[in-house]
Amino acid sequence: VVRRMVQNHPEHTFLFFFDRAYDPSFLFGNNVQAIVLRPQARHPLLFKYWFNVSVKRALKKYKADVFFSPDGYLSLTSSVPQIGVIHDINFEHNPQDIPKGALRYLQHYFPLFARKANHLLTVSEYSRQDIARTYHISEDKITVAWNGASETFQPIDLTARTEVRRKYAEGHPYILFVGALHPRKNVGRLIEAFSNYKALRPEDPLRLLIVGEKMFAGQHGHVKIPAQSASQIHFTGHLPLSELALVMAAAHLFTFVPYFEGFGIPLVEAMRCGTPILAGNKTSLPEV
Repeated sequence: VVRRMVQNHPEHTFLFFFDRAYDPSFLFGNNVQAIVLRPQARHPLLFKYWFNVSVKRALKKYKADVFFSPDGYLSLTSSVPQIGVIHDINFEHNPQDIPKGALRYLQHYFPLFARKANHLLTVSEYSRQDIARTYHISEDKITVAWNGASETFQPIDLTARTEVRRKYAEGHPYILFVGALHPRKNVGRLIEAFSNYKALRPEDPLRLLIVGEKMFAGQHGHVKIPAQSASQIHFTGHLPLSELALVMAAAHLFTFVPYFEGFGIPLVEAMRCGTPILAGNKTSLPEV
């Protein structure tokens, strides 16, 4: 979204606020000015200071016309018009999934952000209705902008598919999951279902490939793997985009069965690759 805004509007200057040293690849055009604001904000208390003090000062100093936050965090103290993106509010419905410190911050401040914003964007009609209903704001204040997928995701030929399967699944066809190892993604139940299937069909060479990392350090990273199917379940951790696209295109089946999802970008990535999909029917998934 931000890349295209920069490229489509060369007549405007875009100020990119960072809280630490940044990757120059994020500067998408000559009309982008990078500004590092202190302190580094990776804790709820520092979030509050960064947005309400550091960002407020910078918006005033640089005479910004509007503040756009792709993560939904806003400055409650600035008078500059603000637009926030709230992807979903899972933390309101499944608080057990979120570490307590982060949960307190999210549940206290996101209702305030939603009311403070001059306008909100979200990624599905489901999330639009959920945000409006939960935070008691008008749906007219929220615009849906559905997620897309990188053009890197494309079908691949048989030779490439064979090589990817050799690299990641011992040459066998595989069921693929892509996403954070977070309770709402339902990875534990997916592993249980796969293990039950393999118990019924032990001769089937099918493997289960899980791509992703735990969402919160120290929490939710461990999932129980039945001993009888452990050798047929492979965790890759994080994969770079180019490699992820190959893994998606080579999959026998992509499965995505979270119990709460604001959109589900991997579904669109699988569609771009022409990979068959087994998806859940919860929250936004039927819409996608």
